[in-house]
Amino acid sequence: MILGFSIGFLNIEFVDVLDILAVSVLLYQVYKLMKGSMAVKVFLGFLSLYLIFLVVKAADMELLTSILGQFMGVGVIAVIILFQQEIRKFLLLIGKSTSFNKENIFKGFPWNRNGEGRHINITPIIEACKTMGATNTGALIVFSKTSELKFYVDSGDRIDGLISKRILLSIFNKYSPLHDGAVIIHNNKILAARCILPVTDRDDLPAQFGLRHRAAIGMSEATDTLVLVISEETGQLSLVRNGMIDHNLSPKELRSKINAYLMDEEEFSENKEETKFEKILKEEISSQEEQDSASLKEAGTKS
Repeated sequence: MILGFSIGFLNIEFVDVLDILAVSVLLYQVYKLMKGSMAVKVFLGFLSLYLIFLVVKAADMELLTSILGQFMGVGVIAVIILFQQEIRKFLLLIGKSTSFNKENIFKGFPWNRNGEGRHINITPIIEACKTMGATNTGALIVFSKTSELKFYVDSGDRIDGLISKRILLSIFNKYSPLHDGAVIIHNNKILAARCILPVTDRDDLPAQFGLRHRAAIGMSEATDTLVLVISEETGQLSLVRNGMIDHNLSPKELRSKINAYLMDEEEFSENKEETKFEKILKEEISSQEEQDSASLKEAGTKS
């Protein structure tokens, strides 16, 4: 017995305690995934049916025991069918948090230090967002620093063009055939437009968040991306990451958060020596902040 103890006739070892804790954590994660969805009611119905099966089996009710026994015999398959969305979300959660992914495994190797997909010129994006926000033009832009998101890119129209304010304004113009969907940006390029994103099934979102915001949250839950949303009703700018949304951002805040995502938080540490790219970036940010303030004053004067 290894660090064990006894409770009556039960012999409990350290492994048993660890096993119980692991199962508790697993059940808690499953509960969080199902919380607020119809899956909870389905699970309670399935559990009630199983309890009825135990009762009729103990009461020697052969007919009901036989009928319910046939159903319980394929219980695993029934669970997979009934909870396929929750199982998929659980596997995505494990896949995003595990260390066995491309970003974490190869992050420290020399051939992965070139910052591919991170050095994006975001000035045209900020300028386009200010214009679209002022005119209440809805937009959905996905930033990816580690992957080209081929599955989602293939769902839209391939562009492979350099980032430009005029191109973004043309794409999200309400009369454009490309405006209905998302733009995906990676490695300083607009990879595709009119892309279809997964929609979150959360029911705790505010009423003012429409389908565009729900698609942004769903995309951030399924992938390691940063999603920019411009509301068509209010013109407000929002950023979504890991299912969390920063709402009603200013152009200055938008620039700061996008740069932080693209360059990783540790690259902004005060203890780390500034790289040449970071120095150029800070100079660009300070100059653009002055332009942003001037543009906002001009817009306020016109209104």
